Amino acid sequence: MVASEDGECAVVEQWRSAEREDGVPTRIGQAIMLHRAGDREEARNRLAALWQEIGPLGDAFHRCALAHYMADTQDDPRDELDWDLRALEAAEGFVTERPARARPPGAAEGPGPRQPLAALRAFFPALHLNLAADYAGLDRPADARAQLRRARTSVRALAEGEYRRRLTEAIDRLEVRIEGAAGPFR
Repeated sequence: MVASEDGECAVVEQWRSAEREDGVPTRIGQAIMLHRAGDREEARNRLAALWQEIGPLGDAFHRCALAHYMADTQDDPRDELDWDLRALEAAEGFVTERPARARPPGAAEGPGPRQPLAALRAFFPALHLNLAADYAGLDRPADARAQLRRARTSVRALAEGEYRRRLTEAIDRLEVRIEGAAGPFR
């Protein structure tokens, strides 16, 4: 993962507080803790089992978060890319599916569905940044540049703060790595 752990943890905490407790966020969090403690294989195994349990039609937000963290446990860069692509696909699905599924027809808009949506939107810069890093690692600079542009655009939508600052710095670092002395491509 390229993005800051502190900022991303804040997004996950917002998600946990906004979602009904079905155990999935907690179990993803436990796997993340295992991975950060150095037990990459056990984290990967737990996330894989949870991925099977959730299934392709499971909650898009859960699939996004799980795939996002599953990517970090991969040994093969192509597998990491595949998981990061799944995370982005689920995030995009969540943004388009969630409002329709969250409220019954005719129900008034409430604060509940908006909180997870806002939390997920905060994930987009990190998702695009991770994809850019994946493509750079696979020597696909054009794809990396395209994802960096998307990361830079989506980070601008974030509120000012530490998370935004760290993501912006990570985008800048990766841009320099890809472009070298050629300069920025904004």
